[in-house]
Amino acid sequence: MGLLKIKIDGQEFEAEEGMTILDVSRKYHLGIPSLCSHPDLTVQANCRICVVEIKGQKMPALSCMTKVKDGLEIITNSELIKKLRRTNLEFIWANHHENCEQCPFKDDCQLKKLSEEYGVSPYYSSRKASRKKYSFGGAIVFDAEKCIDCRQCVLACQKQNVGFLEVKNRGADITIFPQLAKNKDCIYCGQCVSHCPVNALSADNRSLENLEKWLKDKNKIIIAQIAPAVRTGLGEGLGVDYGKIKVEHLATALKKLGFHYVFDTSTGADFTTYEEAQELIERLKNNKWLPMMTSCCPAWVKYVEFYHPDLIPYLTTVRSPQMILGAYLKTYWAKKQQIDPSKMRVISLMPCTAKKYEIKRPELKLNNGLAPVDEVITTRQLTIYLREKKIDLTKMEETPLDALATGAGFIYGATGGVMESALRTAYYFLTHEEPPQVEFKKVRGLKDLKEAQYQIANYQLNVLVVNGLNLIEEVIKTIKENPSKYHYLEVMACRGGCLGGGGQPLPIDSLIREKRAAVLYHLDEKAPLRFSYQNPVLLDFYHSPEAENLKRNFYTFYQKKKKVGFKIIKK
Repeated sequence: MGLLKIKIDGQEFEAEEGMTILDVSRKYHLGIPSLCSHPDLTVQANCRICVVEIKGQKMPALSCMTKVKDGLEIITNSELIKKLRRTNLEFIWANHHENCEQCPFKDDCQLKKLSEEYGVSPYYSSRKASRKKYSFGGAIVFDAEKCIDCRQCVLACQKQNVGFLEVKNRGADITIFPQLAKNKDCIYCGQCVSHCPVNALSADNRSLENLEKWLKDKNKIIIAQIAPAVRTGLGEGLGVDYGKIKVEHLATALKKLGFHYVFDTSTGADFTTYEEAQELIERLKNNKWLPMMTSCCPAWVKYVEFYHPDLIPYLTTVRSPQMILGAYLKTYWAKKQQIDPSKMRVISLMPCTAKKYEIKRPELKLNNGLAPVDEVITTRQLTIYLREKKIDLTKMEETPLDALATGAGFIYGATGGVMESALRTAYYFLTHEEPPQVEFKKVRGLKDLKEAQYQIANYQLNVLVVNGLNLIEEVIKTIKENPSKYHYLEVMACRGGCLGGGGQPLPIDSLIREKRAAVLYHLDEKAPLRFSYQNPVLLDFYHSPEAENLKRNFYTFYQKKKKVGFKIIKK
């Protein structure tokens, strides 16, 4: 079918049939504003900010709902449209607690930016002052007083097959509320946070308070680990091209703040890969508990433990990269450096809100009684913190990190990366040769489901990568009906993998996910080492006499979880 031709503000554009006016605006970066329509979600038409005029029509139209037709002429910036947008913004402010100067996200708020653009000053007292503030598992905070009832969080939660957030009441009494039902619980993926336009939902901020306290304590050794996906979004908001801000720039900034050491979580990913590849081979040999399912994503693990505990035996028992690296640092590395591990504070810089939940899991305590990781700070929290400290990453020199990582560790940040990394190493373990093609490209990309078959030694491996949880129930049904269909399954709760996590900078859409993924694949392609088993840090550990005992800290177990629900932190 041919392309349609339309005019927007006198300029001609081509559009595909089925696109809305807002779709065309986003495709060509024309700037029609919207607070409640996200390309990841179904259209709600609640904010009414995207209003436009159409020649030949008496009434203005909502661009998020109006499909394009050939010859359509649209006006987006007339005085009438500006007046309507100002009025609608005032209505929205009547539903949002104005506390901009105290809000940590004031420079990252869509509502505030639009209000400044259209000259709207909030003058309403908060009609939602009686609304509560909730904590979900110490990972996510929901301030209902800030909520504008756009319902994007509810849609995002439903798309994840979780449904923990729901709409209650109607009209002026409408509210978003966490579910009380015993069979619904939050998995802390943070997709509600990623899709909230006014920061009513955010990552729990207490981690920064603890960091400030520890940085002032001269008896503490402060160590950062930076997840591979964090580097993909550091330049967003700074007007810097993807990949130009490196972890080496961030390492300089962190040491300027008072961190003593900076590691790459990709090093931990190399350890995870090394162990997970061996576990996969063992399961293949025994033909038991297949398909083996990845467990790097704590939101996916919580989903299994709460919603499908019968699948627990299929999860790999290898810990996630952040937890393995924390374990390595507080045991083997601490002894080599002659540092008392009880004085160490390991801070994970993560793209993920669920990682805040993961570090509190009692199953992950070390043999010495310590927690592997002490706090998690999300990428978004980090960028705000650096801004408050007046640190400009574009002006930082490069400082090498305190351990090496391989390309196989870098790609953990993208959907399919965990599996690809493990397959590279499994191939070597089974054949004692490097694979003829380093990249396993069939598991890459942003499709919801990615199936592939690979011949490795005597095994014909059927693998599946699940990108986001919107189709997870269909996948689980297939596995239960036909357990032998797949041998290996990667699941990431967030679309795009960790790079699309609930702690990443906003906005987020498919194009941004593609650009972030390209950063990681470029780093992998240029890396001098591309297989986890080549990492000298890893080899040093496994060649030590202590390895067999210490690597017990690299494994864990799972169990059926009861509902955690929420905690009210402001009545």
